[in-house]
Amino acid sequence: MTTKLIFFTGGVVSSVGKGVTAASVGRLLKARGFDITIQKLDPYLNVDPGTLSPYQHGEVFVLDDGSETDLDLGHYERFCDLHLKKTSTVTTGQVYEEVINRERRGDYLGGTIQVIPHITNEIKRRIDLLTRSTDAEIALIEVGGTVGDIESQPFLEAIRELRNDLGRENTAFVHITWLPYLRATNETKTKPTQHSVRELRSVGIMPDMIIARSDFPVEKDLSHKIAQFCDVREEAVIPLVTADLLYEIPLVLEQAHVADILMERLELEPKQSPKIQGWRTMVAELKRQKPSIKIGLVGKYVELHDAYLSVREALNHAALFYGVDVDLHWISSTDIEKNNGKDLLVGLNGIIVPGGFGSRGVEGKVIAAQYARENQVPYLGICLGLQVMMIDFARNVLGLKEADSAEFDKLTPDPVIDLMLEQRGLDQLGGTMRLGLYPCHIKPGTKASALYQTEVIQERHRHRYEFNNDYRQKFEENGMVFSGLSPDGVLVEMAELKDHPFMMACQFHPEFLSRPNRAHPLFLGFIGAACRNAGLSDQLVDLDFTN
Repeated sequence: MTTKLIFFTGGVVSSVGKGVTAASVGRLLKARGFDITIQKLDPYLNVDPGTLSPYQHGEVFVLDDGSETDLDLGHYERFCDLHLKKTSTVTTGQVYEEVINRERRGDYLGGTIQVIPHITNEIKRRIDLLTRSTDAEIALIEVGGTVGDIESQPFLEAIRELRNDLGRENTAFVHITWLPYLRATNETKTKPTQHSVRELRSVGIMPDMIIARSDFPVEKDLSHKIAQFCDVREEAVIPLVTADLLYEIPLVLEQAHVADILMERLELEPKQSPKIQGWRTMVAELKRQKPSIKIGLVGKYVELHDAYLSVREALNHAALFYGVDVDLHWISSTDIEKNNGKDLLVGLNGIIVPGGFGSRGVEGKVIAAQYARENQVPYLGICLGLQVMMIDFARNVLGLKEADSAEFDKLTPDPVIDLMLEQRGLDQLGGTMRLGLYPCHIKPGTKASALYQTEVIQERHRHRYEFNNDYRQKFEENGMVFSGLSPDGVLVEMAELKDHPFMMACQFHPEFLSRPNRAHPLFLGFIGAACRNAGLSDQLVDLDFTN
């Protein structure tokens, strides 16, 4: 069986929404009964985003197999309810690294190594790996960057060649562009889209569909103009106005018959009537006016909300099932550090401290954990959020005033958080952390057990440091419950505080496994506790988003 390929390219500007668009199309094709998979081709020279600052590319999304990937992989998994693998992420750095390693081994028999055919062949090989590693009937492949970028040219050449290799009936090209609005003349302009398509055609790619993004409604005459000047069928010019909710986009594309047009193009027949009603119900519920709860997200990268994209989405997923909205307060941990600024935390119904690295702003996170503990405010700590919860407890309950993490103070007399044994002596940062899916055994009779309703869970990790077991007994004697441990009992995976409405933390990243139609248990527990703190009902709403 030949896997059908749908390529998504971008024009005019970056960050135009290719990832969400690809994920939305995947949702619609899956609703018609097709097995799908998705891949991101990223033009940057980094091997992966693992060492990139969140200010550069937003959060690093981690897959089951430990691959550190672009945040678009999170959109793919959430929209399409998939568990992707490392074959779904390709960067220029990976491609060049593989080709250079082969050249050093002599695999090319002394030949001159060139972008064409060696780099383009490696890109095609990785696309082939994706399709051969799954039973997917359709693969959706997003080309990062913008047409015209130097970095994107090898990828565009590779996908152009694939149309010749596989045949026109097995490939489709979707081009996503931006329609700028000129307020001075009250006009939406199509000329940048025309130039973008011309640039795409100059490398030999003819788009089968153009998705025209805009902040303002797109009149029919503009669609006609784009179709005429870009040589695309008018029904395949799809206006996509900026939506209030990302999850609304599949419904907008469904109304425009995007999946049907692409199936016709690929000579496919739907396997079933589109199962989209559950998604409609979910979007309607998200848009419904509801009471809100105030949640404070305390982090060091809060200026760029995409740095905590999966956490934000997981909070919204859980809130949906309680019939509430999240009024999310983005609180800089460095601002809390200034004058011990606990006033920034007053009035919150819940506090969440997500993961992070480096010493900047850590003391502000410790203060946030202390405030939540002392004021009975629901608290959820993720990765570093667990570690600062342990530091606060050591300092302010156990009296170990200089307790700290060895990551931040190598000379601390009480390193309650220390480097994992397998991390010691490593001389490279990229791809060397404890990454991916690991099992965790849950202690019966704990809040964690009540939330998960099972004894063994699998969660995704991304960390180097862990709780120091030399202090475990002293913590337990003073009210800390270690409710989740690795199978060998060595690594503390989860902790919760006795005699507190909800103070829980985990060393893993539960946000990566949350889905809009299946909220994560820890986020459900946290939002439920926040509802109680706000005086609202903590009864789960009976919602069915499955069909």
